[in-house]
Amino acid sequence: MNKILKYILILLLLNISISVFSQAGKDTYQFLNLSTSARAAAFGSSVVSINNDINMVFLNPATLSYSTHNILSMSYTNYLIDVNLASAVYGRSIGGEKNNFAFGVHYIDYGKFEGTTQQDVSTGIFTAKDIAFLISYTRTLNKNFSVGVNVKPIISKYERYLSTGLAFDFGVLYNNDSVGFSSGLVVKNLGFQFKGYRSIDGKQVRESLPLDIQLGLSQKLKHAPFRFSLTIHNLQRWKLNYERALEDSELNNQQIPWFDNLFRHTIWSIEVLPIDNFYIMVSYNHRRKAEMKLLGIKNIAGFSFGTGLKIKMVSIDASIASYQVGNLSYQISLGLNINEILKR
Repeated sequence: MNKILKYILILLLLNISISVFSQAGKDTYQFLNLSTSARAAAFGSSVVSINNDINMVFLNPATLSYSTHNILSMSYTNYLIDVNLASAVYGRSIGGEKNNFAFGVHYIDYGKFEGTTQQDVSTGIFTAKDIAFLISYTRTLNKNFSVGVNVKPIISKYERYLSTGLAFDFGVLYNNDSVGFSSGLVVKNLGFQFKGYRSIDGKQVRESLPLDIQLGLSQKLKHAPFRFSLTIHNLQRWKLNYERALEDSELNNQQIPWFDNLFRHTIWSIEVLPIDNFYIMVSYNHRRKAEMKLLGIKNIAGFSFGTGLKIKMVSIDASIASYQVGNLSYQISLGLNINEILKR
C-alpha cells in the first residue's frame, strides 16, 4: 500500500508541474467542469466532502466505499437549447471492503450545425461532441480516511477536428460520522492532450487542461436536520475575473475588489435532511453570479436547487440551476441498487 501511495504522489507532483507551466495558454476540455449529476448541479456544480452518492466520484475519487458496491446511476440534462449532457457510473468493490472501483462516462452533445463556405454555400451538416470515460479507484485506509484516483481518457470531435487526451483526479476524504463532519481535498484535471485540434507546420498544438484544486468542508448538525457545506475551488489561481477576448479592452483590465475575488472561490450549500432517504437543498456559487450579472436584469444565476428521494432499490434526484440569463436547466439522475434487485 505504501508503494501505491508513493507512485500516486510522484505522478501527482509530476502532473502539477506540467499543468502549472501550461497555465499561460487557454484551457481546453472545459466540459470536464460541467455538472455530471443532478446532485452535483444542486451543489453549485462542485462538492468534494460528501460521500453518500456514487455520482460524487466524478467530483472526488476518494468518495467510493462499500456502500457504492453494485450501484448504477444515470443522469441527463438538456443543458442549453439543443445541448444535451449525460453521464453514467457503476460502482464495484473487489477483494473486500477496502478496494472500491467505479466505471463511468461523461458525455456532451452540442447538437447539429450547418456548415457553409465564405460564399454561403452549404457544405452539409456536422456535429460536435465531447466524451470522457472514467476509471476510478478508492482505497479505504481506516474508518476515517480514504484516498482515490480517477483516470479519464478523453475524446473530443468538432466537425472534422479531433482531439484526444488523458486527465487524472487525485482525492483525499476525511469522514467522522460521530460528529457529522467530513472534508475533502482534490486536485482535478491534471493531464495532457495526446492530439490537439490543429497543427502548425506539422507540429501538434497542445493546450492545457482546466486544472482545479479544491478543498471542501461539510458539517451536519447533531440536533437539527441540516448539513452545511463549503467548497473552495481554484486554489491554484487567485484572480478569477472573467477573461475577455480583447486583451486591450477596458473591461478586461477592470480590477475586481479583493473581497469579491475571494468570495468567487467559494460555493455555499445548505441541505435539509428530515429523514435518511430524503433531502432538499440550495447552493450559492458567487463566481457564477458575478459573471452572469447584468445591469437592470434580475436573475437567479448563482443559485442552484435540488431534491432527492430514495425508495428501496431506486433513488431519484432532480435539480434546477441557471447557466444562462433567462433560462433554467433541469437535471435528473436515476440510481439503481442492484444488490436489492438481486435479492428478489
